[in-house]
Parts: sequence; C-alpha cells; structure tokens
Amino acid sequence: MTERVPSITVLVPGLLRDCCAGRPEVDLHATNMRELLLDMERNYPRLHRNICDETGAVRRHVNLFVNTHNMRDCEGMETPLAPGDTVTVLPAVSGG
Repeated sequence: MTERVPSITVLVPGLLRDCCAGRPEVDLHATNMRELLLDMERNYPRLHRNICDETGAVRRHVNLFVNTHNMRDCEGMETPLAPGDTVTVLPAVSGG
C-alpha cells in the first residue's frame, strides 16, 4: 500500500482569489514546498504564475508562510510539510 501525500491548506489572499475561482483556500498535496508549488501549477496555473516566476522560484514580492514561519527562513523550497499544515500566501504591500 502506498503512503498518501498529505493535504496542505493554502490560504489565498483576496487579490489572488480570481486565480482559483474565488476560493479563499485550496487544498494541495505535498511533503515540501517544491512539491506544493508543482501541485499548484498543475491545479491552479494562474495562481502559480502570480506566486512563482518563469523559473519556478517564488517571486521576491511574495512571502509563503508555513504555519507561522516564512519558508525563506526555513529550508526554502525544501521546507517540509506535514498533514494539517497551513501555507499562507502573503504578497508584499507597498505604497507611499
């Protein structure tokens, strides 16, 4: 019997909800951030394009938090994910 890849909840900010049929959250399957983004690209390509650049790297102005930890402060794309984890997409806010 194969082990199931855990379901991870991704919280989508209002600005990007039109990329996933208006949903405030989506469930993806992954054991690390790299797999999560690949699953996102397969299931929500518009959302993925807003989060990642053409090389697959997370855009500089987008932060991804695994629970309360910025993935950039953890293991980056190799940051492990476990069942029940929540990933929050947080685009940078700027203005004058």
